[in-house]
Amino acid sequence: MTLSVNELNNQIKALLETTFLHVSVKGEVSRITYHNSGHLYFTLKDEQSSISCVMFKGNLSRVKFRLEEGMAIVLHGSISVYSPRGSYQINATSMEPDGEGALALAYEQLKKKLAAKGYFEHKKPIPKHISHIALVTSATGAALQDMLRVASKRWPLLKITLLDTLVQGESAKADIAKNIAQADSLGVDVIIIGRGGGSIEDLWAFNEECVADAIYTCKTPLISAIGHEIDYVISDFVADLRAPTPSAAMEMILPDMHEVLMRLDEQRELMDSYIQRVFYHKLQKLQHLKERLKAHSFEAKIDIYKKQIELYRSRFAQKLEYLVTSKTSTQEKLLIELHFLGKKFFSKKETQLQNLQMLLSQNNPEKALHVNYAQVLKDGKKTSLKELEIADTFELQSPNTSIKAKVLEKKSL
Repeated sequence: MTLSVNELNNQIKALLETTFLHVSVKGEVSRITYHNSGHLYFTLKDEQSSISCVMFKGNLSRVKFRLEEGMAIVLHGSISVYSPRGSYQINATSMEPDGEGALALAYEQLKKKLAAKGYFEHKKPIPKHISHIALVTSATGAALQDMLRVASKRWPLLKITLLDTLVQGESAKADIAKNIAQADSLGVDVIIIGRGGGSIEDLWAFNEECVADAIYTCKTPLISAIGHEIDYVISDFVADLRAPTPSAAMEMILPDMHEVLMRLDEQRELMDSYIQRVFYHKLQKLQHLKERLKAHSFEAKIDIYKKQIELYRSRFAQKLEYLVTSKTSTQEKLLIELHFLGKKFFSKKETQLQNLQMLLSQNNPEKALHVNYAQVLKDGKKTSLKELEIADTFELQSPNTSIKAKVLEKKSL
């Protein structure tokens, strides 16, 4: 029986696809193509042969690591034949590194990639005084209860906002990334992402690249508190601070209320002591200023002048006594001269006095009144011509003459 090419290829297709329904093959990867459609195309080879392979998008999404040239892997899948070309390939459903765990390899690959992008280098400082934090964790997990217990014990005044988050499973990575972005918009002081311990598979969501991206772009200081002290995930390296456990995260950022109160008491005692010292020094300075003010007061100056006068008087008395006892002849001459000068002085002053008396006599108003003037009286009281009115009766009086008159006419000059 003669077969057409198509018939032959179809028989080969049926035979191969039913015979090699489940195969596991190991080899070295080459000619890798991650297509825009989401499918992966590559070649698996050994020293003698090679075979084309494809892994479609749905299966590829479950692979945790990324293929690299020369990587040795174990491939699981089935043989599929493309009859129009008479070619066949392995339709891969899963794969893992040969001799190394897939998750461990994926972890190292992503860590190396993020380190090259600088994700581990930029660390924001954790605030010293924290009043409000956001927790990105499961509302039903033990990690939340541990953190709340430590917070209530160390700093009961802390405000906590919980963003209930999936922390395990295939959907966890997207939920964690979304809630980190939401927490970043709340204006809190610090964000803590946390969960309790588990296997590498349990913690794997925190090794995903989308979670690392969310942490790196977060503007709020972020602490990664995943698993136990021996557990390290990618988020630990990208975060601004890594805490060995969720409860340790709270202990690292929150002060102990009792220690704060003790420090406040110590500071209050130091402040009281300081105030007392300052008050004492100010009082001493005030007393010193008071003494200085007293020394510069008017009474103090009078006392100084009195002392100076007393000193001068004492010196003068001593000098005078010296002159009296040792300069008798000189004293007599001085007395004679003093008598002469005194007589001359009094004579001069007497002459000046006489001259003043003559001058006063010449300018005496009563004498002038005797010569040229008369005073005006109305009703016996002194007045002036200006105050008199027509028909008023008045009296002109000089020292030796008195005349009564009546105003007939009044003119202003």
